[in-house]
Amino acid sequence: MIKGVIFDLDGTLIDSMQIWYRIDRELASENGIQDLSREVSERIKKMSINEAAQFFIDELGFTMTKQQIISRIEEMVRIEYEENIRLKPFVGEVLDFLDERGIPFCAATATYKGLAEAVMKRCGIYGRMKFLLTDVEYPKGKKFPDIFLGAAERMGTLPGDTLVVEDSLHCLQTASAAGFMTAAVYDESAAPERAEIERTAGFYAESLRDIKNYIAGKLL
Repeated sequence: MIKGVIFDLDGTLIDSMQIWYRIDRELASENGIQDLSREVSERIKKMSINEAAQFFIDELGFTMTKQQIISRIEEMVRIEYEENIRLKPFVGEVLDFLDERGIPFCAATATYKGLAEAVMKRCGIYGRMKFLLTDVEYPKGKKFPDIFLGAAERMGTLPGDTLVVEDSLHCLQTASAAGFMTAAVYDESAAPERAEIERTAGFYAESLRDIKNYIAGKLL
């Protein structure tokens, strides 16, 4: 039985992943790199913000400091999170379902805390979460299971009865290896990895409505 749910944010609850790919390319262009490959973008996607900033310096030769890179990225994406990014379909429906059944849920993201809070508050879901965990509490990101284990501990659940809902392959792999139940929700940015995501996740969903139906089945 599912006793708690950990939601990813970008690509799972909010429709934002293409923005991050665009930001990577724009930042590279500002620093003299005109054609950032998809392969490099995929590598960056798996990093925490701090790791990505260091990668730009070490691997791509940026002359900016790490903090300057982080500040520039924040500047580039803030308006999107504060004004433009929208929820993915059926978010309210699945959260209502969990509330009605008394199942606690939270959000865990590698996105900057300020940006995550801004978009969640504007979209009306921040106050509905039991809590939000970000890069501030877990700077190593989701290549390590700490953020998922910490979320389960705070909800008072065990990994084996906690569902992690993600769109990215490496996050699903991390959660699965740590003993969590996993469900993947489709996002266009992860389409190239779809086959592997389907093999990794305990359940694959085209939308969050399918996630709701999956949880309902587990409660029977």
